[in-house]
Amino acid sequence: MRAARDFWASCGHHLLDRDATGQFLVTDEFLKAYLARPELVPPPEACATERQLHNALLRDPRQPVAATQLAAIEDADARENWEMMLAWRDHLTKHRTLEAAYLGIVRRTIKFPHVFIDHLVQAILRNILDDCDDVFVLRAAEMLFRPQKLMVQEGSMLAIDEETEASLGRGPQSPLVALLGLPATVEVDLLGDATADSYWERSDRFDMALDLSAGGRGLAALGDVITRWLSHLLGIDAAVEPLAELQSAPWNWYVGLSSDATRIGDAIWNGEDLDDATRAQLIGLFRLTFRNPADMIERIRGEPVYLLVAMTADEVLRLKPQNLVTGLPVRHEETVN
Repeated sequence: MRAARDFWASCGHHLLDRDATGQFLVTDEFLKAYLARPELVPPPEACATERQLHNALLRDPRQPVAATQLAAIEDADARENWEMMLAWRDHLTKHRTLEAAYLGIVRRTIKFPHVFIDHLVQAILRNILDDCDDVFVLRAAEMLFRPQKLMVQEGSMLAIDEETEASLGRGPQSPLVALLGLPATVEVDLLGDATADSYWERSDRFDMALDLSAGGRGLAALGDVITRWLSHLLGIDAAVEPLAELQSAPWNWYVGLSSDATRIGDAIWNGEDLDDATRAQLIGLFRLTFRNPADMIERIRGEPVYLLVAMTADEVLRLKPQNLVTGLPVRHEETVN
């Protein structure tokens, strides 16, 4: 039996512990990793108060910080960064697990910077996919926490990490990439049978393209990710099947997995005709079936739910995994775990 290979080391999963249910517990080491972010490392010209705060939290990242101490930081931008970081720390530590912290953000619509929430999604997915050896599933999961630039090449719809695409031919733009000393991306390879084995060593570079063409492995892998996400976070057993075209059956429930997908779903729901430009934005359609209909609200129990994936007009895909938590017709809102 082959040992599981590591991936996404940059999310800090090595710094986390698991509880008896397999969910991630916040550790001091995980909290300290945030203090290495460029926004929080005091520059040489930082005031004494900021340097003292940084050193104190490196010793004990959970210690209380008085409002007067934050107010004494001279630089306004630094003060704002620390206020946000401490609010994030407090949110993580008041929940039992990272998963519970994420659900709290989504269900109560708490505003935090996207970089923090995307990091949380990545860590949770790293936990969910710990025993996964299918690199197509791992690459599809990246789309839940990193925007993708989509482009058509030889009739195929390819997804390329947006930040990677923007930095081609230049140095790494991500502070995390620079902090970890990862090599600069110089080219993007298409994930396929010939390149699949290289994913493991380059997973933190996000430099492999994924084919999202209808009927291909990319959309099937995304369906697998969605299935695992729902099982881990909500305790729901579901089958998620990619579809090649819009179904003629009545749409009793749908969830858009991006802002544009929600807009398109609304149009379909209202019986509007989609023009060619709008149809071109719709790049993925899934049918979700609850294996246990009792998990659904009674009104549509036993009916399929349709999931839509759509890119923006400028061909960027920004998936919103939180919509799977808040948008499904689930009978019980609380997690099963």
